Amino acid sequence: MNGLPSDPFTLLAATMLVSGFASMAWLLLAGVARVAPRVSIGMALANGLLAATLVTQSLRGQAPVWLAFWGSDVLAIATLATLRAVMPALSEHPSTVDAGLAWRSALLLLLPAAAALAWLPYEGDMRWHTRIVFGSALLLTLLAAKDAWRQLRTRLTRRLAARLSAPLLVIALFLLLPLLNSLRRPTVAFDLLASSEFQIGWLWSMLALGLLINATMASLVLTRMILQIQRLTRRDPLTDVLNRRALSEAIDAEHARLQRGKPYALVMIDMDHFKQLNDSLGHAAGDAALLRAVQVLSPCVRDVDHFGRLGGEEFCVLLPLTDLAGAALVAERMRYNLEASCFEWQGKSWPLTASFGVAEALPEDVSADAVLLRADKGMYRAKAQGRNVVQEA
Repeated sequence: MNGLPSDPFTLLAATMLVSGFASMAWLLLAGVARVAPRVSIGMALANGLLAATLVTQSLRGQAPVWLAFWGSDVLAIATLATLRAVMPALSEHPSTVDAGLAWRSALLLLLPAAAALAWLPYEGDMRWHTRIVFGSALLLTLLAAKDAWRQLRTRLTRRLAARLSAPLLVIALFLLLPLLNSLRRPTVAFDLLASSEFQIGWLWSMLALGLLINATMASLVLTRMILQIQRLTRRDPLTDVLNRRALSEAIDAEHARLQRGKPYALVMIDMDHFKQLNDSLGHAAGDAALLRAVQVLSPCVRDVDHFGRLGGEEFCVLLPLTDLAGAALVAERMRYNLEASCFEWQGKSWPLTASFGVAEALPEDVSADAVLLRADKGMYRAKAQGRNVVQEA
């Protein structure tokens, strides 16, 4: 083995040690550091299952067939099933639907595979055992890779998302090779502690697979943490819409595209009688009213738009590729939805309305500040005209 360890017991012990250490590290991340707890607990479980797989396989010839053969195969599939099931938890706001679907799909592959393996005899040609074990593991890994790609591409460039999810495809390739081999030649059960080149190579592969799985998930968790930090620096802590700085950057970027013939418009929003609400119901009620307003207004905003809080009770919406008439329609829809909404605080109802100013960027505007100023003037005109109206600059 070119100077590399070739003692199967040493390689087995090293792989189990890596799995055990990784399992404890993930548990510490979950319990002490509170880093992606669901992912960390899942990875601790996956590493424990991988170690158990190796332990039961090493008992072949000594322990009962149901434990050393069937048990080890089911544990191997369960390792990848756990990896697939925890993948939605990498999302910043994992949905219950995605999490439930991940667990159901994992069990949908694990349980029939376990039943099929229980039906097959563990003797002679074991090609079907290999196909079931590695085929199930391959599908689970591909589903995990798909989930990782889907979550990353919404927050990163496609190229970077592909790079971060690519190691899962490498794991899938590793699982594909034994599956393809079973299609062209018979396979038999082997002694894990034998010193043949095949067993040594397989143990090295298991060690590499364990390291790759943990390194991949660690990189995905780290990416999640970095994205969370970036999000915190760009989001308003109360309402979770863009903060003033992030919104200004988006408007400046859109203004630069104005010179290439791509128009945009702004909608300025100021909550009506907000000081009176704070004085009457308290600042906690004011915060709740702002959250309710964002909840009502957000459905009117497209994915390409930018919704931000300028400060206090003032908000602004950037509408790319929108003219003045289109922006006025959006503002009127917002005004109507907000007026029709219901806000209650400690049993007291309070009407929520806002004044809206609308402005379209013009080719002669030197900077985005000119557009903001016109939208602001429109909003003050709406205030002067009795509030709860939309006014163009």
